[in-house]
Amino acid sequence: MSAARGFPAFAAQRRSTRGRSWWARAWVQALEDTSLDSDQLRKGRRYANSGQVGTITISPGRIAATVYSPDDTYEAVVQVDELTGSEWSRFLEQVAARAGHIAALLDGEMPHDLVEAASHAGVPLLPGIGDLDPTCTCDGWELPCQHAAALCYQVAWLIDADPFVLLLLRGTSREDLLDQLQSRSLQQDGNAVEDSAGGEVTGGVGVSLRDAFAAAVGGLPEMPKLPGKVTVDELAVSGIEGPPGFDPITLPLLVLDAARRARALLSALLNGTAEPQVLDEWYDAVRLATDFPELGEALEHATGRREELALGIQAWRSGGAPGPDVLERTWTPDPTDLARARTELLEADDELTVEIRGNHLTLGPHTQLRLDHHGRWHPYRLVDDIWTPTAPATTDPLAALVGE
Repeated sequence: MSAARGFPAFAAQRRSTRGRSWWARAWVQALEDTSLDSDQLRKGRRYANSGQVGTITISPGRIAATVYSPDDTYEAVVQVDELTGSEWSRFLEQVAARAGHIAALLDGEMPHDLVEAASHAGVPLLPGIGDLDPTCTCDGWELPCQHAAALCYQVAWLIDADPFVLLLLRGTSREDLLDQLQSRSLQQDGNAVEDSAGGEVTGGVGVSLRDAFAAAVGGLPEMPKLPGKVTVDELAVSGIEGPPGFDPITLPLLVLDAARRARALLSALLNGTAEPQVLDEWYDAVRLATDFPELGEALEHATGRREELALGIQAWRSGGAPGPDVLERTWTPDPTDLARARTELLEADDELTVEIRGNHLTLGPHTQLRLDHHGRWHPYRLVDDIWTPTAPATTDPLAALVGE
C-alpha cells in the first residue's frame, strides 16, 4: 500500500472553492451533485476559506482532517474507491501510450485525452455522482455535512496544484506510478532485445522513461547554476522610461524586485524547497514598501492606506511574510498548541491571566501573543488603542513575551 501524505492546513483566505483546473472542478462537481443540502455546502465553503480545516491526510481511498468549530472539533473523513490492479494496469497503458502524458502529469496537468482514454478503458479516474463517501463525528445527518464539505473543497485546491494527489487517492503514489512506468518500459526494452535475438518479434517495442521525457520536452538539458544576486546598479535598464508620473527610481527598483523573485523561484526549483509565498495585492504592497523604502510614498498613494501600510511594514520586519497575516487575520490553531503555550507561560509566572481567542493569547490589557501558521509567536502591545507588533517572532512563547 502506498504511504499517506500530509498537507499543511490552509491559512484563512478568500479563494474560489470551485477549483481552477478542469479536473478540480470535476471533483467539486461530484461533491455538489451528491449533496442534498445546499446550506451545508455553503457552510462548508465558509469553513474552507476561514482556515478552520487542520492538516489534511490523504492515503489510498481516504482523506481525513480535523475541522475546528467555535464550540468543538470534529474528525471528517471522505472515502473513495481505489482502482483495482487490473484498472491500474490499463491506466498505465494509457499513460505510456504518449510521452506527453508523463510530462504533463509532472508539470501539474491532467490531460483531457488521458482521462477520456482511461474512462474508455474502464478506469474511472475522476469521481462521479455518489463516488464520494463522507463521514464526520458531528451530529449532522447530511451527506456531506459542512465539515466534510469543507475538507472536500480544500482537497480540490490540492488537486489543482498536483494531480498526483488524485492518483494517490485512487491508490498509488507519484513515486510508485513512475517506478511502475520505468519497470514497464525496461521490461518492454528487454523483450524487444530478446525477441530480436530470436529472429521473431512477439512483444511491443517500448521506450525508456528518459527517452519519453526527451521526446516530450526536446531533450533534457543540464541543470542550470543559480545566478548571483544583482544590485540596482548592475541592472540593464538604461534608456527605458517608466510610464508618465513614475519616479525615475521606481522602474529600476521594480526590475530589481522581479529579478530577486525570479532568482528565489529558481532556487526553490533547483533545491526542491518551497517556492516563495504567493501574495495578494495588499500584502505585496507591504512587502515592496518593506524591501524598498523609496517606494513607500508611491505605495501609500496607490493603496490609500497610509497608517495600515506603516503598521504592515512593522509587522513584516518583525515576522516576515506571516507578520501582516497575523496582524490582520485570525484563525483557529490546534487547541493543544494553545494549551501548551498557556501552560508554559503560567509556569513562568502563575500570576498571569491568559485569555485564548483564536490564535491570540491575551495577557492582561496591553499584551498579546499571536500564533502564525508556521508555529511562531508574534508579540504585540496595545499602543494608542492599536495592537502593534513589538519584537521578532519566535517559536518560544515565553521568549516572545520577554522580547516584547
